[in-house]
Amino acid sequence: MRRWLAALALASVAAMVLSGCVRPGGTDGDLTDDWQTLRAPTMFVPATDACLPRITAVVQASTYETVDCARNHLAEAIHVGTFTDAAAEGERPEPGSAALRTARAECDQRARLVLGGDWHTARLTLNISLPSAPAWRGGARWFRCDLSETDSIDNTRPVNRTGSLRGALIGDSPLVHRCFDPKLIGDSLNYMAPVLCTEPHGAEFVGVYVEQDMSWEQFVRSAGQAHKRCMELIAAFADVPNNADLPYRAGSIFYPPSQREWEEGDRGVRCILWSDDRKLTGSMRGVGPQGLPVT
Repeated sequence: MRRWLAALALASVAAMVLSGCVRPGGTDGDLTDDWQTLRAPTMFVPATDACLPRITAVVQASTYETVDCARNHLAEAIHVGTFTDAAAEGERPEPGSAALRTARAECDQRARLVLGGDWHTARLTLNISLPSAPAWRGGARWFRCDLSETDSIDNTRPVNRTGSLRGALIGDSPLVHRCFDPKLIGDSLNYMAPVLCTEPHGAEFVGVYVEQDMSWEQFVRSAGQAHKRCMELIAAFADVPNNADLPYRAGSIFYPPSQREWEEGDRGVRCILWSDDRKLTGSMRGVGPQGLPVT
């Protein structure tokens, strides 16, 4: 009886094994070749040539949003670059790091190409956005360059605008700094009111110089050097001699980058011709010694 039970059990096992080898109808017997291959996960990278309803120093995939540039927006993403080599190692770059200075230089070059001129000469600001810390740890190595229109040379906070900034500095652009009526409180400059150069005014934008590589603290302590560099631009702009008489023709006002921009690598200093003793009634560009006399 025990032998029969054993034989019966073995027969049952054999039947189960054999039944498992029978192919169901309509199949080839391969259980994996008909499955769809799962796609490899992709890293989030923000779009370029896109307009943005808000400005953030850190871009989160979960809150990322773009809008049509014909609608109100605060910024325009003009370029997305990639940190490479040593810059891609370690923690996310911070202001003052060589990696961020390199990224800003790339953004600056791309901004000039997009605009058709130097963004420092206009009511514009350039910001860099980075991945979040978790995204960086996950392998994200991009940086985004964002251009924004600002309210004035004094107030560089971005303002809403419509339309792309592409080609915005080509031709007679309303964004470009020109003439101002300086408003003083005592001997201190309060703000620069933009006016037409044909209206009475006391100041005119003349250009930008690039300061040498130094710390923000060193620059603050060397205001005399910035004044000297701006006076050189004023002399060239007005076509007057850069000699001992120049301070009796005009003075200078200069606007450096913010400390944050400086530490990111921006060294563009904006220079303005200032006439404190008489009102000007036209542009001082190329007027010569008679147009900007010694007083």
